[in-house]
Amino acid sequence: MPARTDPRSLRAWWARRPPAAGAAVMATGIISVGLHLTGYEVLSRIALVLACVAWVGLGADFVLRLLRQPVRWREDAGTPAALTAVAATSVLGTRFAQLGWTGLAGALLALSALLWPVLLWIVLRHWHRGMPGAVFLGAVATQGLAVLGATLAAEESAAWLAHAALVLFWLGLALYVLALFHFDPRQVLEGAGDHWIAGGALAISALAGSKLIAADSPALYLWNDDADYVLRRVTVFLLVLDLAWYAVLAAAEIVRPRLDYDVRRWATVFPLGMTAAGVLSVASAVEVSWLEAPGEVLLWIAVAAWLAVSYGALRQEPALAGTESPELTSTSRR
Repeated sequence: MPARTDPRSLRAWWARRPPAAGAAVMATGIISVGLHLTGYEVLSRIALVLACVAWVGLGADFVLRLLRQPVRWREDAGTPAALTAVAATSVLGTRFAQLGWTGLAGALLALSALLWPVLLWIVLRHWHRGMPGAVFLGAVATQGLAVLGATLAAEESAAWLAHAALVLFWLGLALYVLALFHFDPRQVLEGAGDHWIAGGALAISALAGSKLIAADSPALYLWNDDADYVLRRVTVFLLVLDLAWYAVLAAAEIVRPRLDYDVRRWATVFPLGMTAAGVLSVASAVEVSWLEAPGEVLLWIAVAAWLAVSYGALRQEPALAGTESPELTSTSRR
């Protein structure tokens, strides 16, 4: 007979969730985006629902911790993983914009824009040499805003929003370069999962570039010929760099397998899904149709990784598995 989940265990489990758990929302959200781009709408909406449920839970935890545990909130906010709040919200907003729910997408953009400067400033103050892959989340969060802004600009024919997204696009690239100087390259072989963000940040940058290209139209005339030329070349270059990172990181996983579950593995799934979405979106924006097939292959690799990490989470998290953790057991016996 399966063990029942103790509500107290579930609450304690939830209270221990680190900010890195926000990567699960990012990963699930971008899988939804990718499935939409490839026409698997039912699966895309299922993934969207799962991402929304997780986002609401993490959002509630974010607010309650701020009100009840301000000291711990400040400690968590100083870690790069805190920026998953911005990135996850932006990814969900992008998916809602794809559905035509521009009001909700705009609200999520506003929320992301409010959180972004506060969390980014706190995180940047704690940067140091030899950091893990999470250091690239500054670029990811910034490019997430650019993606959502450019997507809404196309939907609403808002030129100012596209120009703001372009500024964020270039700022995101600058943050990526700065992050490179703080990243510990040994993480490629030793990282627990978040080292993949080194490539994922380039993938979301390429996605942002493709959305900026797609936002242009005869009615808006956002970019002149020179600006459009530069934007297209930079976007393709970013995608090539991302795919190079993908190959290096995949080879490192083969050379030094890390098969145990870690919550940071969600930060592996996100770059896998983001690379697929980036390839598919760039293929459409620059009209290179032969990229669509490899993009779909990469998407199903990301889906397989999502399933594997989800299975690992269900097996490893005591409260979800319906058993008490050793910590809770020892506490209850005191």
